[in-house]
Amino acid sequence: MATFQPTSTPTALLLSLPSPILCSIDLLSFTTTPQFYGIKAIPPGYHFIFTSETTSLSIRDGFWFDIPTTLPTSTSPPPLIVRKWDPSTGSLHPVVENPESCRSQLAALWERGLTPYRQSASEEAEVEEERGDWAKLTEHITPRLLSHLSQNEEWKITSGSCAEEDRDEIPGLTAAEVGEEERELGVLGIDLKRTWREGAVGRERTEAATDRSWALGVVVERWREEGEGWGDVVLGQMEATFLMVLTVASYSCLEEWKRIVGLVLTCKRAVREREGWFATFLGVLRRQMERCEDVEGGLFDLSDEGGGLLKGLLKRFKRTLGQVFGEREGEDVKEEMEALEAFLKGGYGWELGDEFVRRGLLELEDGERVEVEMEEMEGEDERGEYAPVVVDLDDP
Repeated sequence: MATFQPTSTPTALLLSLPSPILCSIDLLSFTTTPQFYGIKAIPPGYHFIFTSETTSLSIRDGFWFDIPTTLPTSTSPPPLIVRKWDPSTGSLHPVVENPESCRSQLAALWERGLTPYRQSASEEAEVEEERGDWAKLTEHITPRLLSHLSQNEEWKITSGSCAEEDRDEIPGLTAAEVGEEERELGVLGIDLKRTWREGAVGRERTEAATDRSWALGVVVERWREEGEGWGDVVLGQMEATFLMVLTVASYSCLEEWKRIVGLVLTCKRAVREREGWFATFLGVLRRQMERCEDVEGGLFDLSDEGGGLLKGLLKRFKRTLGQVFGEREGEDVKEEMEALEAFLKGGYGWELGDEFVRRGLLELEDGERVEVEMEEMEGEDERGEYAPVVVDLDDP
């Protein structure tokens, strides 16, 4: 294997870190030693580094950065990210004054002071596999999206960063715990309680409440810029917020992720109009579900109790596919749905179809047979308290 030189690979230099401290790049976390000064051989793409003074789920402070795909030249050395620990704030801050002057330190630190991007991988194939996993989880992230989500030029996000609509719902979050310098998170403005146009009444309002295609289109067009693919900003926000849950355990990002999933999986008309986009969405969701166990504390609990919201949305979306497409239509989105369903069934025992029994005969030990009905399945076929209700409204 080739030996890396200080001038040949992108590097993140993290100065004055206390030891030991929890540090992470992308989805790899480790405890630092006094000899640790940063990370070398960082591949192209968007990356996220966070630190925490404890290994528990306390406030975690992190920042995104981008490594361009262009190769370094003699006149353009590889990117060097320089951050320095500030003990007064307990976080890393950019070295503003001539960060390039720190490049001369790399030669002395290269062998023992800088850890490879994936030191756990001993073979090149394993390195490529791990890099590819993170790359697939960040496919739709852009600089504009990170600037909007973080609401600052440093792309800094912490456990306490919070969107305005989520602040009152975060248990135990106080200004003293978060810090005065915390900024709002930027969200897409999804309101699942109002998914129809202003002034809509009657059938139009009812249809927009049950089929949120109009609301999805409004969100897409509000944030879409020239040259961007339709809905890319929604996919990018979904990816970035998911990763902020996995890394810094951001409650507000979890709420935004839920809003996005809740909006997309309750669309109907748009599924036929944007079949390819919905197939891409399901692919993104499947990759995320494959990594949801990485979060400490189980914020994405997919057990029958904890995964009820997502399971219900997916069951509804599967029914939608059967209603919108014929037998030989919608192959791309159906294929992605089958792949997601197979993973959830194999990993968690989820059944997303409607083939279940609520009432039947149960044979007891003495041979007696009794008829039983499972009340916990009422929500699966909209019976009992889950049954739809028609309400007659008086004219205003």
